[in-house]
Amino acid sequence: MKFVAPEQAPDTPELIENTPFWPDLNLADFRSVMRTDGTVTGPRLRQVVLTAISEVNAELFHFRTRQQQRGFSSLADVPAEKLAGQSQIVHHYRNAVWCWARAVLNERYQDYDATAAGVKRGEALEDATGDLWRDARWAISRVQDLPHSIVELI
Repeated sequence: MKFVAPEQAPDTPELIENTPFWPDLNLADFRSVMRTDGTVTGPRLRQVVLTAISEVNAELFHFRTRQQQRGFSSLADVPAEKLAGQSQIVHHYRNAVWCWARAVLNERYQDYDATAAGVKRGEALEDATGDLWRDARWAISRVQDLPHSIVELI
């Protein structure tokens, strides 16, 4: 039996240009932060991240419109506390996109291994995927300075 290691991820940054209000995102940053190796091809990763950007931007459409009406031309211009020299809101936006994209990848790249170890890994990915969807929702709420959940009695 021959072992084939996953392809190494490219080290060169690949910037995805976002719409003017939202920050551009780097696929190399995604691979590093979300621990994604070369088994996810560059074109597949780009497609998933583009879709995640589109979905998060749609979720934040009204927020963006309000901020632009207030005179802010980009997310980085919206007043916010800074962490490591960067706006917290930008951090939450990036986290929303990364978690959304990683959750989609987890759902699509379940292990094909039918052994007990493969089944166990698939179950672990399901748990992680749920956490990623939650984290994406929370990050979208944080961009808007909203609570994590809204509970209403019916």
